[in-house]
Parts: sequence; structure tokens; C-alpha cells
Amino acid sequence: MTRPLMRTIVIHLGLAVAMALSVPALAQDSTRTLSGGQVLELVRKFHPVARQARIHVDKAQADLLVARGGFDPVLGAYVARKRFGGTEYYNRTSPEIVIPTWYGIEVYSGIDNYTGERLDPTMSKGQSSFIGASIPLAKDLLMDKRRAYLKQARIFTSMAETEQRLFVNDLLMEAMEAYWGWVSSYNLYQVMKTAVAINVERVDLVRRSFENGERAAIDTVEALAQLQSIQYQETQYRMQFRNAGLTLSSFLWTDSGAPYNLPEDVSPPAGWDNQLVLADMELDLNALLTIAENSHPALRVYDYKLRALDVEKKLKFQGLLPKADFRYNHLSKGYNAFAGIAESSALGNNYQYGFKFEIPLRLSAGRGEYRKAGLKIMETRLDQAQKQLDLQVKIRQYHNEYTVLKEQIGLQSLNFSNYQKLLEAEQTRLGNGESSLFLVNSRETKLLEAQQKLIELKAKFFKTAYAVQWTAGLLN
Repeated sequence: MTRPLMRTIVIHLGLAVAMALSVPALAQDSTRTLSGGQVLELVRKFHPVARQARIHVDKAQADLLVARGGFDPVLGAYVARKRFGGTEYYNRTSPEIVIPTWYGIEVYSGIDNYTGERLDPTMSKGQSSFIGASIPLAKDLLMDKRRAYLKQARIFTSMAETEQRLFVNDLLMEAMEAYWGWVSSYNLYQVMKTAVAINVERVDLVRRSFENGERAAIDTVEALAQLQSIQYQETQYRMQFRNAGLTLSSFLWTDSGAPYNLPEDVSPPAGWDNQLVLADMELDLNALLTIAENSHPALRVYDYKLRALDVEKKLKFQGLLPKADFRYNHLSKGYNAFAGIAESSALGNNYQYGFKFEIPLRLSAGRGEYRKAGLKIMETRLDQAQKQLDLQVKIRQYHNEYTVLKEQIGLQSLNFSNYQKLLEAEQTRLGNGESSLFLVNSRETKLLEAQQKLIELKAKFFKTAYAVQWTAGLLN
């Protein structure tokens, strides 16, 4: 091989190295790509944790239905009979319906039929009916367990929906960390695959040049050592890429609920590093802080907890009040409970009432429970304030990192471009006999390191952009 031909081949090989290292993603199959948006959509729809979050909401709605059951009308009946020694002592049939109301009052109505020879004197023999109400006059008037449980169940249903957003927000961030790790590993692996292919050609070229007497034997060793070093790195990055694919696969599930193994021939889109994909994201610091303060799921969960605790505090306050219950029945002969209501006053005739009063003398249990309820509210408010501060700090930290990474990518791109030029110049000098293969290999190594650093910075930049959204509670 003549020296002019050798010079031409070396120059062309150097240009191939620079071009191949600058656009490693062009070799990918564009028909089998996976974008970050696609990963988010798949995780939202099919990931078990996302589905479990929806089940959590369904369970809260079921609890709400249970709490509403406390206000369901209750139909009951009491049937009793006693016959002894040939004597019919009594035969009683008493169906009744009780209707709870929101304000603690219970309205009820029923009929009685008493027959027998030895009835209790307080019982009305024969057919009778009644309609009445039970009214709390102190304790349980403004709040009771039924109302408290229903109010809390409504709050917990809304809280479950907010917690679902929080779970999904965290899950999607974990998926984005896995995705951008996979993107970085893929591109680093492609860089080294391309570098290996080029160095295989270089070793063959140098070997032929040595056989033609144009190169020293040591140059073949130099070229082979560079190839082996790059092959070693390629195996490392191939392992990292495969492991990153496995990590990403753990977030990918099918619509039938089966795990999905990401094939190795799937790659990121060609324009994965185009920052225009972030155009729809809110990345203004002040806006992010405001959004987090007003609508972050973690903070809203605390709001619901405080509302539920406020209901509990009102319920515990009832323990400080005396129990004073009044029960009144209007009585009628026969099975028409409304008969005679218009003719007689409430306490004139055909009535029955009872009044019950009790109060603990020291109210120790009531005072203790009420104090605990107040302390729970104080504790939750402190937790909420700390959580809000933590979120603000995280948003500022990730936003600072996002801003610096954007600047570093610009600097590293210039650095990479300069190493490309140095490699091309060194290749030209080698073709002119003014350099050595050792210097060319050194330039190539620096170029590879610069390319790897640039890929890692870009992947980290996009991951940080998603982290900014995550800290503001916008990934859902």
C-alpha cells in the first residue's frame, strides 16, 4: 500500500470516527422506539400500583356506604308468648320501624298486640299503636357518632382520591428515573459499539500497513490495545443497558395485568435529546412554588386529615356534656298510630314520655379525649408545615440542578465539538507522517469520554426536569 493511499484512508477513518461518535442514535430502528410520554401513559393505565390506588378509592367509597348505613331506617319486630300450667300468661306481637335523622333525633312508629290472662299492668291489652321521637337535649345534639362517621367517610373518600394522585405522582417519577437511565445506557452502549467497529477497521488497516512495510510492528500493538480497551468498555455498557432494560421493564405491564419484558431492539426516539419536548412542562420556579402550595397532593392530604380531626374534636366535645334524652310517644287504640292526634294535646291524653339524665361528676374521660383531639390537630398542622417547607426546598434544589445542567450541556457540547476537531486534526497529521497512532488513540479516548459525559448530562437533565414536576405534584 502506498503512503498517499494510506494517508487518504487514515483521514477518511478519522472523519468516520468523529461522525459516528457525534450521532450514535442514527443507527436505531425508528419503528421500535419508546418515548418518555409512552412510558408515563403505560404506567398510568396498567401498573399494579396505579390500579391499587384506584382500588384504594373504591374502598373509601365502600366505607362511605357503610357510614350511610347508620341512617338507614330499621324495621324490627318482637314476638313473645308464655303459656304455663294451662294458663296463657301473655302473647305479644310488636313490629316497629325506626327512622334516624341527621340531627340526632330518631322518629319511630309501631303497633302492639297484647293478649293473655296475666299481662303486665303497664301493658295495654289488645291492639294499640304509637308514634314518637327520641330527642337528645345536650350530648349528641350537635354531633354524634353516626354523623361523625359519615362526615369523616366523605372526607376520607376525597382524601383517597388525593392519595391516589400522590401514589401515581411518586410511581411516575420512579418510572422516569428508570426510563432516563435506560436512555443513557442505550446511547452509551451505541457509542462504544460504533467505536469498536471503527477500531476493528483501524487494527486491520494498521496490520496491512505493517505487512506492506509502512508501519512499525509496535503500531499494531498500539491499535490492538486501543481496540481491546474499547471492547472492554462495550461489554460494561452492554451489561448496563440490559440491566437498565430490566429495571424499566418492571414498570411496564400489559392490559391483561401481565409483566412486559422490554426487547433489546427497542430504543429511544432519535430526537430524545430535543429540549422542545419539555415545552408543555411548567418549569418557572415561582409558578412551581405556587402550584405546590395550592395543590400538591401531599399537602392536600394533610388538609383532609385536619378536617377529619376537626370532626373528631367536635365529637369528643360531646363527652363534656351531660346526657339528657327525652322520649315521647303518642298512643292510639287500634293499628292507626295517627288516630286522635288532632283531638288531644301532647300532654293531655294518650301519651307516654320518659326523660333520662346522667353526667360523670369529674368528666375525666371527656376532658382527656377532647384534649387528645386538640393535640392531634396541632401535631398534624406541624407536620403539614414541615412537609410544605420540605417540598419548597426540593423544588428549589431540583430547579437549581435543572438550570445548571442546561448550562453544562451547552459547555459540554462545545467541549465535545472541540475534541472532534482535535481528533480530525490529529488524523490529518498522522496521514502526513507528523503524528503517531498513540496520539490519535489518546484523542479518540478523550472524544469518547466527552461524548459519554454529554449523553449522561442530557439524560440527567431530562430526568431532573421530570423531578421538578414531581416535587410540585404535577406527575399524575
